[in-house]
Amino acid sequence: MAEQRMTYERAYEELETIMNDLQADRISVDELTAKVKRAAELITFCNEMLRSTEAEVSKIVKKLGL
Repeated sequence: MAEQRMTYERAYEELETIMNDLQADRISVDELTAKVKRAAELITFCNEMLRSTEAEVSKIVKKLGL
């Protein structure tokens, strides 16, 4: 099965799952490092998506003269 392209929504959902698991102590010490690294990757991805979207929307609005 082909890997699906990462979207903001998928990244945010995965990040929420990791955070909920951390808060509920459902992540073992053995997998803690990997989960924290993955959370950092997801946060970076979401931040980049937000910055990119903001820049694109600003460019469109500026072009329209609004």
